Amino acid sequence: MSYGEFVNWVTSQGYRPAQALMLWEQFKEGLQILFTLDDGLVIETVIISNGDRGRNTVCVSSQVGCAMNCQFCFTGRMGLRRNLTTAEIVEQAVFARRLFTSEVGSIRNVVFMGMGEPLQNIENVIKAADIMVDEQGLHFSPNKITISTNGLVPQIKQFLRESKCALAVSLNATTDEVRNWIMPINRKYNLKLLLDTLREELSLKHKYKVLFEYVLLAGVNDSIDDARRIIDLVKGIPCKINQITFNPHSGSHFQPATNEKMIEFRNTLAEGGCVVFMRPSRGDDQMAACGQLGNPGELHLCSKSHQGFKHCQSPWCNRCNLYVML
Repeated sequence: MSYGEFVNWVTSQGYRPAQALMLWEQFKEGLQILFTLDDGLVIETVIISNGDRGRNTVCVSSQVGCAMNCQFCFTGRMGLRRNLTTAEIVEQAVFARRLFTSEVGSIRNVVFMGMGEPLQNIENVIKAADIMVDEQGLHFSPNKITISTNGLVPQIKQFLRESKCALAVSLNATTDEVRNWIMPINRKYNLKLLLDTLREELSLKHKYKVLFEYVLLAGVNDSIDDARRIIDLVKGIPCKINQITFNPHSGSHFQPATNEKMIEFRNTLAEGGCVVFMRPSRGDDQMAACGQLGNPGELHLCSKSHQGFKHCQSPWCNRCNLYVML
């Protein structure tokens, strides 16, 4: 729709033109796309606009749901329904380019950070990434495609040996005690095994850096001692660190770290010689941010006072079956 058509549609649903403008502005920052698959299951794909035309990112899903059960992640509450096929993964990037390039500019980055654990679906993920980088395929640059993992050690070895694309590892804790709690995969592949594997595998690759993702949870993993432990843990591993704001969601018991704590944490890492980026939350107002993807048709409620419906922080309404402004 054009903006005028969009305003007419929103007002026809009983909302004010000012609310249409607010929603339109949200779309300019990032879009949430819902895909219904042939078997009726639903996945989410997110377009992340950087405000600089040509530096936009599509965040693709690799599974319907997720089996990893990370305690801070909304998607994990769905459980795993099934793996996506290679075609279903590639088509997310194809449709994103086709539908939104004219609106946001070229989409040059792909991150496998949507629904699912990509390396649990490693054969289809590697094949999809190969199609995306092929000159006769989507022709993305290999270093512009990032596959994220919770830390499946055997699959990490396979990925680093078979793919030229970038790897991101969700770290999120500095002790086995905490990581066992918030990321159950650590009980099988603990921190030492994970980090020693990366240290060994990356010694065989030239000019390759892994990206560590670290979501700060207030009172859980955001202490200065945690920051100092990260410095020791990643020694000998060519890496960068993405320090990420936690995105709250309904039913979560965690809270994001304060801005002051985020800055102090980042500064400690930087002083210890780490290359660190502090990433602001993007898409949190649409339940489209990191760790928030799920099936909004089933799980999200709006803030309107529908009888029998509770409030939550999502703009999707089951009863209205559309996005509504909080």
